[in-house]
Amino acid sequence: MNITITSRKVNLRDSFKERVEHKLAKFNKFFGEDTDASVTVSLERNRQTVEVTIKHGGYIYRSEHTDFEMETALDRVVENLSRQIRKNKTRIEKKLKSADFSALVSESTEEDTEETSFNVVRSKHFAVKPMDVEEAILQMNLLGHQFYMFRNIKNNDVSVVYRRNDGDYGLLEADEE
Repeated sequence: MNITITSRKVNLRDSFKERVEHKLAKFNKFFGEDTDASVTVSLERNRQTVEVTIKHGGYIYRSEHTDFEMETALDRVVENLSRQIRKNKTRIEKKLKSADFSALVSESTEEDTEETSFNVVRSKHFAVKPMDVEEAILQMNLLGHQFYMFRNIKNNDVSVVYRRNDGDYGLLEADEE
């Protein structure tokens, strides 16, 4: 696993970096050497936030926790990632074996030069992977997001799944006018 550690407004000790590598090494049994893990540690108002993002086989596993101690935050993040993987182990194993390309997320912060009444402060561009609705819901839950855009394998259209307030899921599909 390729681990990249980034710090914002905080100096990281070598012992913490070794701890991160040791904690993330337990995920090697699920992922191979071609997996990228990004760890970001930031300090804000005496609280330390640790965010871990693991990219493998078109899937993104992400967890974030804020605490007064960065070691405690790291422990919570690793526990959360373990829980996500255990919860969806059989589905993930099946999908990881059949994954044939990776959907890498790239972020763009370019501002629109056109003057409008709306202020777009961030835009994201990413490859839309063909998948069924169940797989899209799984990916949304792994990311911890409220919605997820994907290419529906049934009709090859771009669709969106989202988490409803009552705990169920919804599906948005485009119609021709």
